[in-house]
Amino acid sequence: MKRDKNIVVVCHCILNCNSKVEGLSEYRGALDFTKKLIDNGIGIVQLPCPEMMIYGIKRWGHTKEQFDNPFYKTQCKNMLEPYIMQFDNYIKNGYNIKGLISIEGSPSCGYKKTCSSSLWSGELSNCTNLDEKLSDVKCIDEMGVFMKQLVSMLESNNLNIPILCLDESTLQESINDILNNLNI
Repeated sequence: MKRDKNIVVVCHCILNCNSKVEGLSEYRGALDFTKKLIDNGIGIVQLPCPEMMIYGIKRWGHTKEQFDNPFYKTQCKNMLEPYIMQFDNYIKNGYNIKGLISIEGSPSCGYKKTCSSSLWSGELSNCTNLDEKLSDVKCIDEMGVFMKQLVSMLESNNLNIPILCLDESTLQESINDILNNLNI
């Protein structure tokens, strides 16, 4: 069987929205644009979901500041090491990793945008300023913690993989941009 040797790397929830925090998924199962990748002979590597692996399915929504700690960053690095070795092996053997697709707004997997709040912490049951905390949660122009670790590891291993951004707030436009960047 002939291989095209083209690969795309995706953040976990692109192929499995069930890993997202309850209430945050705007689609069922997997994003269907991935069918176009498959139909065009592109292999898909699915990254792990660090939030699901560390906090499980019953977690609350978090912000970047909550994940920006030594334990979480070390766990992200440990999860990513085998992927970095895999990417290196593919590239050294003539494969083309056409892109890595991020999830904008994610405190872990955002590339250009991440969820942030300096106030989002503490016990909710005794919270006297919940409205203030909620109003402080916003999207900022920074990388999520997992993505920042991934980009750093790609750079330190001289792996040049273009990063494409999936923004669910402009989903169809974002998908069209990704497919155009992948020449599909």
